[in-house]
Amino acid sequence: MHHEAWPGGMPEVGEVARRSRRIEREDIELFTRISGDRNPLHYDEALAKRTKFGRLIVQGGITTAILNAVVAEDLPGPGSVFLHTEWSFHAPVRPGDVITGEVEVVDVRADKPISRLKMKVTRDDGVVAVDGHALCYTMPLRPSLL
Repeated sequence: MHHEAWPGGMPEVGEVARRSRRIEREDIELFTRISGDRNPLHYDEALAKRTKFGRLIVQGGITTAILNAVVAEDLPGPGSVFLHTEWSFHAPVRPGDVITGEVEVVDVRADKPISRLKMKVTRDDGVVAVDGHALCYTMPLRPSLL
């Protein structure tokens, strides 16, 4: 449905989008280059084996990054940015896991391009690694910017 505040079309409450990807060991190093996070839980296999995780885990930013992709690419889509996020981390993600990020629209403002989303990241074994909510702003993009 077209609204003035949503020139590309307003998302609907209940609309869902998801995408999946395999997490690789290389992702840990790439995220460290971006963030500087060199926590031994991500690098020291002997130490990680002695923790409750039992193996190396990836940085939380790798796990939640798939939600950035769903929001920016799928729902609400291009031009969307986070205004606020609130995530709870329930279980680790490890190299070799396939994760699926899922976003569900729970509220949409018709007067401004703002939406509230329920979000989760699930591992391929069915365990929810992260869940929470986000508030997004979707700025209109000229077709030449896409």
